[in-house]
Amino acid sequence: MTDTLQEMIAGANSNNLFMQCDEPNPEAFRPLPDGFTSRLCKREELIIWMTMWAQGKYMDFVSYYFDQVYKPQQDEFFLRCYFAIDENDRPVATSGIWRSYRKINTVMGFLVLPEYEGRGIGRGLFSEVLKNVGFPVYVHTHPIASRAIKLYSDFGFKFIVDPVVGYRENNYYESVAYLKEVLPEKDFEGLRVTKANRELLEAALLNELAEF
Repeated sequence: MTDTLQEMIAGANSNNLFMQCDEPNPEAFRPLPDGFTSRLCKREELIIWMTMWAQGKYMDFVSYYFDQVYKPQQDEFFLRCYFAIDENDRPVATSGIWRSYRKINTVMGFLVLPEYEGRGIGRGLFSEVLKNVGFPVYVHTHPIASRAIKLYSDFGFKFIVDPVVGYRENNYYESVAYLKEVLPEKDFEGLRVTKANRELLEAALLNELAEF
């Protein structure tokens, strides 16, 4: 493995990427596939949501993040956190829109269980959570999440190119080579860029702990 490839893989896991959607693409919206519906996460299902988001690796971080960001507004969390569920009421995907810094709308932990990827469940759930939301909407992600990045792009999200967002570096330019490598050519060419909205840059400075 070359040094360049090793650097790309390391960056795919750690580089910060920020995207914003000022106006959604209506053609991206789809219903959930047959056999799946959406509903809010129940209080007794918090551990399910945390386990899903942790992906078997990051439970300490997820617990800390929940305590710092969501727990102070716990009632609000359970009105915003959604699951896609199967016919047995089993959660198979999660997403939602959070009011970060109580100022801006941001995507909450979007994730589809690996065994359910590629079936339109993520797109259907994301369609549900974006349906009645005020725009713009922002999301923080990493290059490794290329499937999610493609989905965000379909919905009209553009990469922010400002070098810093709040207290975090934005690694868009360092991530382009990896994205070009892993995304199909048509999907890569469909990616768009933009400057950050002022409301995002101002809100992200309100707390040194990132709220999205």
